Amino acid sequence: MHTGPFVNTIGSIVNTIGSIVNTIGSIVNTSNCSLRSGSGLREEALLILYPVNVSKQRPDPSPLLGVSVLTELVRTDLLQREEKRLLCTNSQNYSEFLQTFLGASGLFWQAQWENLYHRLGGNEWLIFFLAITIVPGIAFWSFNGIMMVADITGKPTFITQYRIQLGKNDPVDGTKLRKTILNVLFNQIFISIPLLMLTLPILKQRGDPVSLLLPSFNWFIIEMAVFVLTEELTFYYGHRLFHHPFLYRHIHKQHHEWTAPVSITVLYMHPLENLVIVTGILMVGPILLGSHVVSIMAWLSLGSVSGSIIHCGYNLPYLPSSEFHDYHHLKFNECYGILGILDDLHGTDKMFRKTRVPKNISESIPELPKKSE
Repeated sequence: MHTGPFVNTIGSIVNTIGSIVNTIGSIVNTSNCSLRSGSGLREEALLILYPVNVSKQRPDPSPLLGVSVLTELVRTDLLQREEKRLLCTNSQNYSEFLQTFLGASGLFWQAQWENLYHRLGGNEWLIFFLAITIVPGIAFWSFNGIMMVADITGKPTFITQYRIQLGKNDPVDGTKLRKTILNVLFNQIFISIPLLMLTLPILKQRGDPVSLLLPSFNWFIIEMAVFVLTEELTFYYGHRLFHHPFLYRHIHKQHHEWTAPVSITVLYMHPLENLVIVTGILMVGPILLGSHVVSIMAWLSLGSVSGSIIHCGYNLPYLPSSEFHDYHHLKFNECYGILGILDDLHGTDKMFRKTRVPKNISESIPELPKKSE
């Protein structure tokens, strides 16, 4: 089943852009590094412009040429060219080192992939199934296991001290957490995995998703960038759609039972919402690009962990801030996206920006009026 000429055009454009960037980089490197090489260029320039005082081995201040100003300009230009050559050489050395490292790393992973591929008999369905379940599953439950320990015990303090909504989930309600875990397991086993498996025939129409040859590192980086942008675009508008009164009341309201979310609530939702908003949206980018299963495995792992982070309820250092989405659970009608790009474009983050308190957004909740005695 083909996804249509439009999708093929998108893939062609992405490939063309990558080729243009590589070509431009090669031209720039060639033009910048075509200067004369050799450690004696600086000395040669000085000898041409100035006589050498043999006793002191220093340039004589009296210029050979008649026009001293012009000579000084030429001298300065040559010295600048030499400095530029040295910078170019250092850049080339670093580039060569990086290319060598990535090349060796690529060969290593290629060998490991080929070994695994042959051990599994080249069975595409089995390889795809293991790739989309094992690594993303380990990533998801490892991170959420740590977070649940912090939510239940209040320790370690180097995590819990960064709680966004003070006094909430301290400790977390055990009954509510067990209900959430059961719902998450149901969504993963009976919704996400079957849908992901159904994408394999579509991916095979777009490319060779279980190819013996791994994608290059450069292409892998481009894929990740495209995945992030397509997720932001589709998630923002899909999320806003599920806030329509009818869809919110019958489907999305379940996810918002947690006004102060914890990490595992990233997948606590109605099965239909998980089908569309989570699993479906995560696969838009890979289907567009006809990605390799290894890229999909990495993307699903990254997506599951990053989604858990923005739901975790802690503004942890060195990790993406979770305040933005935490505010969405608090107020319901703000901060629909992930990166915040489309929220800024559509003005759906104005209240967040105005009332945001860096340490504790729960302080922005207005107090209920007291009953008159």
